[in-house]
Amino acid sequence: MLTSNHTSNWPTFSFIGIPGLEAAHMWISIPFCLLYLLALGGNILLLILVRSEQNLHEPQFYFLAMLALTDLGLSLSTMPSVLAIFWFDVHHIGLDACLAQMFFIHTLSSVESGVLVAMAFDRLVAICAPLNYTRVLTHYTVACLSGAALIRGATLLAPLPFFLRTFPFCGANILSHSYCYYPDMLNLACGDVTFSSIYGLVCVLCTFAVDVIFILISYTKILGTVMKLGLQDRNWKSLQTCACHLCTVLVFYLPLISLAVLHRYTQETPPILYTTMSNAYLLMTPLLNPLVYSLKSRQIQAALRKRFLVQRVVAGE
Repeated sequence: MLTSNHTSNWPTFSFIGIPGLEAAHMWISIPFCLLYLLALGGNILLLILVRSEQNLHEPQFYFLAMLALTDLGLSLSTMPSVLAIFWFDVHHIGLDACLAQMFFIHTLSSVESGVLVAMAFDRLVAICAPLNYTRVLTHYTVACLSGAALIRGATLLAPLPFFLRTFPFCGANILSHSYCYYPDMLNLACGDVTFSSIYGLVCVLCTFAVDVIFILISYTKILGTVMKLGLQDRNWKSLQTCACHLCTVLVFYLPLISLAVLHRYTQETPPILYTTMSNAYLLMTPLLNPLVYSLKSRQIQAALRKRFLVQRVVAGE
């Protein structure tokens, strides 16, 4: 492993890959590549469908496109370092590259959390106030909610790389994941990191904790409204749509919260557990989001059938 002492202005960090399975990294790269290809292909296909199909030009599908775009960014942010480890046995990354990767990962995660809140708000208005839906969820509202999620993430998380640049790094600088993660890098810094740690915690509370509260409130009100109206066919379909959203929320937040807890409140955690949770967070979320919506949304299924049918007809000609 490459090391750097506390006097170095340009420290190098080392990824550990999957502890204990270093000899099998080439074989492990095969499922990783498949997961990345499926995630990239699924999210790109969703973006193409939403852009090209007129019946998908609705607020809920605009938010879904924003979610797909964010997932694409997350996949592309982690893919270089992950595949470099498994394909080329390259375990080192410079400070600036690590800080850039860290910023994009955390910012895009915050944006995705904000988009999930916007999607919950969309379903809340659609089910609890359907007569006001077109008046409330206009194109301007969709743009404002999406822009607010992006601005919030970029603004709150922009100071993190600057905080880390002020610290010297000592020792081997071995990271616990296959990518750069703020709490992980902060643990390697020398000096008093109290303020930086508190700021990172405040960011988590101002984004993910607040977002979870809004999502829970929204779906509680939705469930109460549906139960009050009775499980008619229309309400049953609404519940199925909400179930898709809740699956996406769980897939996103459970690994994220687990990873944050492991870093902050546990000691001597086995490295393999860090690796498993981190890969679940940044590999499974971009993969499962398009699958969940493709399987549950009738509009997207119809758009998929239409597109593949047209392609088959063209190929037949």
